[in-house]
Amino acid sequence: MFDYDYIIAGAGAAGLNLAHALGRGGFDSARVLLIDRDDKTSNDRTWCFWEAEENVLESIMHRSWVNLAFHGVGFSQVLRPQPYRYKMLRGIDFYEHMRGWLRAQSNMQMLRGEVAHIEEMADGQGAVVWVRERCFRARYVFNSLTPPLPTDVRHHNFLQHFLGWVICAPRACFDPDVATLMDFRIEQGGDTRFVYVLPLDERRALVEYTIFSEVLLPRDAYVAPLRRYVEQQFGLERYEIEHEEFGVIPMSDAPRVRRPSAHVMNIGVAGGASKPSTGYTFVRTQRQAVRIVDALHRSGVPFYTDSLSSRRFGVFDSTLLNVLTNRRISGAQVFTELFRKNPAARIFRFLDEDTRIDEDLRIMSSVHIPEFTRALGVVLKKKFQRDSGDAS
Repeated sequence: MFDYDYIIAGAGAAGLNLAHALGRGGFDSARVLLIDRDDKTSNDRTWCFWEAEENVLESIMHRSWVNLAFHGVGFSQVLRPQPYRYKMLRGIDFYEHMRGWLRAQSNMQMLRGEVAHIEEMADGQGAVVWVRERCFRARYVFNSLTPPLPTDVRHHNFLQHFLGWVICAPRACFDPDVATLMDFRIEQGGDTRFVYVLPLDERRALVEYTIFSEVLLPRDAYVAPLRRYVEQQFGLERYEIEHEEFGVIPMSDAPRVRRPSAHVMNIGVAGGASKPSTGYTFVRTQRQAVRIVDALHRSGVPFYTDSLSSRRFGVFDSTLLNVLTNRRISGAQVFTELFRKNPAARIFRFLDEDTRIDEDLRIMSSVHIPEFTRALGVVLKKKFQRDSGDAS
């Protein structure tokens, strides 16, 4: 009846992390097909994230740092968020590692092609993936293909967009032991704008100019501030740009449909793995993959239920997005207050949705309480109206 047990549509971070979790989780006899239109041979992105423990991909991390500089509004400090480390994983290293790993898995196949359509089988026992005129049947299909950006006005729909350069300087000017997590000492333009710097050695660093706003900008609106920052902070007028990357990450609290049909599951960004308030996604896709594997072991189906605490953090995400989208307080001021009044490790636990309620209260009491209270009121009112509408 089935060509495969599982088909993974899209072999990016979410799809490859799920395949890896299936292989490591005891599903080495399940027939798995991964489909992607790209051969993944370019260094198309860089994933950065913090962790307190070793990642299953620790051996391919490009760099990591225990010291993180933060520069905000009248406040600068080098943070030491033990036990957390800030890690950098290059796309090309991830893809090459996964290709080698997949070749060693006799039960997994890669197919290069464009997914045209995903639908339930006529008998309701599985799902079909169409690639051009060919169809492939599976018990379950996992879809990680990037959905359109949310536009529902009932929710907050922000974008995190950035231009980054790996630059090589003619002289030593970077401290390889200290990464800059956020530097708000730049023109804000009415938005939330910052630069982060990940030094690879004394002469090379990834320097990235990041904006939180509703719309993308012309290319020069990223290039000019990035050049100005490099010149002002490092005294560099001449340098080599070894690599460039541009990205857009949705920062939206619009709900993602994780189960569009009985045998199809959306994963990654499509399945709500991106943190709405930060855009961090990579480790969340790994955790989502582990939850899918656990669900398959328990019940034979991949679908799982979010914890009650995830709803609490969803309200926190929406509240911050409401503050930023309505310019109640500048993003620079919000993050400055957070890092000035809290240990960095507590903030990282909070953003990982791993804090206790008493820690949540400490976080919330460190920001501008009147404006955040107003934002929370709006969020809860909208949530009540949506829930009431859904119930009717």
